[in-house]
Amino acid sequence: MCGRLESAYAAGGRSRIISIWRSMRYAGSRPGLLARLRFPARAEHPDRVRLFQEFRWRLSDWFLDSRGLQPEVMSELIERIKRPIDRHYGHPHTGRPYATCAVVSNSGVLLKSAHGRLIDGHDLVIRLHNARTVGYQQHVGSKATVSFINSSILHSCAVRLGCYCNPYGHFAPIVVYICRPAHFLDYLICNSTHKSPLLVTDGGFDTLCTRVVKYYSLKRFVEDTGKHPMLWGKFHDEKLFHYSSGMQAVMLALGICKRVNVFGFGRSVDANHHNHTNQTAELNVHDHAAEHDFYRDLVERPQAIPYLRVTKIEVPPVVFYH
Repeated sequence: MCGRLESAYAAGGRSRIISIWRSMRYAGSRPGLLARLRFPARAEHPDRVRLFQEFRWRLSDWFLDSRGLQPEVMSELIERIKRPIDRHYGHPHTGRPYATCAVVSNSGVLLKSAHGRLIDGHDLVIRLHNARTVGYQQHVGSKATVSFINSSILHSCAVRLGCYCNPYGHFAPIVVYICRPAHFLDYLICNSTHKSPLLVTDGGFDTLCTRVVKYYSLKRFVEDTGKHPMLWGKFHDEKLFHYSSGMQAVMLALGICKRVNVFGFGRSVDANHHNHTNQTAELNVHDHAAEHDFYRDLVERPQAIPYLRVTKIEVPPVVFYH
């Protein structure tokens, strides 16, 4: 990536503004703004040269990894994700998966259950999108081994003092997937001050998740409409279409756990979409119906999932608590 970085201080030095520009592609064209962020300035933030170098390296590495299907990414999750988490908690790295894992959504349907104690009994608890637990312990538990978020949430955290991004305390590691390449700037700013591991999912893992969801979306489209698969793009925004954070959190658990229990992955007409907000509708960039088809196959016939077959991992038992 060719370009330049501009850095300036504002508000009497209390804030720092960083802009990363892409170089002109041809004579007479204008340079494009790749990323811009204003955040509270701190002495430990990286200098502009190192920041730009690492931004280019991270973006290039992620882009190259995401260009094709890499079946080995599932078996590499133990090393890439579990190992730094174990090191952070002072646990020896055994190279073996966690015995039991809970993936806890931020869906409002959780408030209709009382799974709190069951959730807290797992070795690893993955919580989605910083959903609060205080006041909801009976329904959702309180244990939070890992927070799983997308980079849009990280972007909103980067403008806060110290990049505070975790309702579970500074000690809980965060796993983030990049939904916009410009958010690598937010990652670099936050990672320079974050007290616990801030881990980015591998580009190859992101591609695998995309392939799985696209397969189920195409399959459902053909079965429901009888139309040719090539017409799928007329009914979905192909440019913005991507998997949900919950789907990728489940995929992560498949790679690092011996048994996976999933909580709150369902909908109810009289429940909020999220248990901590007033949002009632799902985002149309996801195909939740297709993802639920995937979840059904995970439980009933995991061997039938095309892209998981080629990963050569043993898919663990999965139970969904609705």
